[in-house]
Amino acid sequence: MASGSDQRVVVVGVDDSAHSYHALETALDLFFIPFKANPQFKLVVVHGRPTATSFLGVAGPGTVDIIPMVEQDLNKTAELVKKKCSEVCSAKSVEISSLEVIEGDPRNIMLEAVERHHACVIVLGSHGYGAVKRVFLGSVSDYLAHHAHCSVMIVKKPKAKPTSTETH
Repeated sequence: MASGSDQRVVVVGVDDSAHSYHALETALDLFFIPFKANPQFKLVVVHGRPTATSFLGVAGPGTVDIIPMVEQDLNKTAELVKKKCSEVCSAKSVEISSLEVIEGDPRNIMLEAVERHHACVIVLGSHGYGAVKRVFLGSVSDYLAHHAHCSVMIVKKPKAKPTSTETH
């Protein structure tokens, strides 16, 4: 699974959530050494951008009029995700080999990224949905855990500990 340069590839899937940024930071802490001249891993960050029509759900009268506004908003979000990922990696002195924004179903996008980059591991954040929400919303991490041909690391964001004033 190693590429020609003997670097193993870590793919990190991100969306615009604290869960995915936490997963990115965790991947950087576990797989990368800041300022290392010959890193052991290559970092690929992938943002699966939904299509405007999938974001809107069912098309109906008037939908055509708002699609350009939704597209603009999704593009703005994608740019913010790219900027935030670059900032997180820069703060930890880790170089991103590839930062991709691909439109479509995040499950398929991540699976294709794993195959295209010959990843040895994919890292994703867990939104912490219960079983019912996972059935209706679809869990990207659950899908990849069953279909990706590499290790899948699902990172849970720790719950905030109550402060002493909240416990009384």
